[in-house]
Amino acid sequence: MQTVLSKRLAAVAEFVPQGARLLDVGSDHAYLPIALMEEGKIDFAIAGEVVKGPYESAVHNVAGAGLADKIVVRLADGLAAFEASDKVTTITICGMGGGLIADILAAGVEKLASVDRLILQPNNREDELRAWLMNNGFKLVTEEIVTENDKFYEIMVVEHGQMTLSETDLRFGPFLNQEKSAVFKARWQRELKKLEIALPHVPENRVDDRAAISQKMTAIKEAINESK
Repeated sequence: MQTVLSKRLAAVAEFVPQGARLLDVGSDHAYLPIALMEEGKIDFAIAGEVVKGPYESAVHNVAGAGLADKIVVRLADGLAAFEASDKVTTITICGMGGGLIADILAAGVEKLASVDRLILQPNNREDELRAWLMNNGFKLVTEEIVTENDKFYEIMVVEHGQMTLSETDLRFGPFLNQEKSAVFKARWQRELKKLEIALPHVPENRVDDRAAISQKMTAIKEAINESK
């Protein structure tokens, strides 16, 4: 029976190159590597998990799918899950905060030299992650934003290279801000509403805080073309 991925993970899977050797960090139940292997898209995978429960669940699921010879499940922290001999070409890290993803990459940054592509799906602090990538020899090659269960998810496809991002790029994503999809606009309209509700509750004497919120609101209005 074919593994059905959530909309978020299905979008991530689209960016995994054909024939990749994959490391999925924080693999949880190993759904992503299992689905990709069933599809015949990848040749080998490591499902890395730092928590015992999800690790055991991943082991069980991989065995149940009859893929124990092609997907290795390892109890390990971040990039410690792979060695040079694994010849990993693609790494996916999904469903964590942007700051944590940056920390995971930083902790094993020397191991990334031989990896062709990173596919990252932060749950927050996307700007921090973009800044880390920019400052550490990585470039975005594309981005996507999807919505599922009333939440918004940004997906970053990253390769080695140089990029220079403005404050606007860091915040909104250079590709996402250029495309301005309906999902992108919906995400930032929601954020704008939150700020509009918050502003009146900030005391008049907290000038800097009020100015910071106003600044954010102006930037969002520009990004979603509502700066009339």
